Amino acid sequence: MDDFTARTYGTSGLDDRPLFGETSARDRLINLIVGGIASLLVIVTIISSFVFPSLPPKPLNIFFAICILLVCGSVIVLIFWYRQGELEPKFRNLIYYMLGSIVLLCICANLYFHDVGHEKQSNAL
Repeated sequence: MDDFTARTYGTSGLDDRPLFGETSARDRLINLIVGGIASLLVIVTIISSFVFPSLPPKPLNIFFAICILLVCGSVIVLIFWYRQGELEPKFRNLIYYMLGSIVLLCICANLYFHDVGHEKQSNAL
């Protein structure tokens, strides 16, 4: 009889990929690193929107922060559904893409809040 443990199922070698809904330690580590960086940057951006350039905060800065939080809300829902097993593993790439977009949006917001690249006009003639 055939040895059932050595079947390759049409792949080039033994297929030891995780089953649907299971994650490897490497995937968990990547998720924690990407999520941690994005979360830290969002928190810094929200605080910066209230504190910079001076108190009281500008309404435009608060609006920018609210928009970032709304985008984060949709990513949180996707992550929740993914962890419950209701989404296919291919949605993980969409979550990474959206987290990357949030990171870029936060960088843009922080550059705006801190007036980076904006030259102050001097009154000297």
